[in-house]
Amino acid sequence: MGVSLVVAYACNGVIGRDGGLPWHLPSDMRHFRELTTGGTVVMGRKTYASIPDKFRPLPGRRNIVLSRDAAFVALGAEVFPSLAAALDACGWDCFVIGGGATYGEALPHAERVYATEVASDVEGDTVFAPLSDAEWACVSSGEPIAENGHEFRIRVYERR
Repeated sequence: MGVSLVVAYACNGVIGRDGGLPWHLPSDMRHFRELTTGGTVVMGRKTYASIPDKFRPLPGRRNIVLSRDAAFVALGAEVFPSLAAALDACGWDCFVIGGGATYGEALPHAERVYATEVASDVEGDTVFAPLSDAEWACVSSGEPIAENGHEFRIRVYERR
């Protein structure tokens, strides 16, 4: 499988607001759960903290959290000081699930991006850089879904 990113972003690249998601999309959350269950998820410390207590660590997955703080403890998860150490620990076979800095660092290593593209601009404070057409090809595109005032579709991109 290799390194894959799983991300949801708006037209303006926004992925987060005030430490959480700027939308509530149950179909996307179901897709995320089905995709990542049984695998390894890698996330930054803030992303780990943003997961509601009852779902943390994410069940049915190996949870890896990145933190430069050697004293940081993530109950039910493994903590690594760098993305490189985390990728080595999982044999470069994982889903990177955020946040913004972690996506930015992981993107050059990724072979695939599972993207939920929300067809609107939203306010937020964390963004995902656009995928370059020269580097990425869309290999799958789902039908549009409308939920809670947002239209979105799930696409899969592979590195060219």
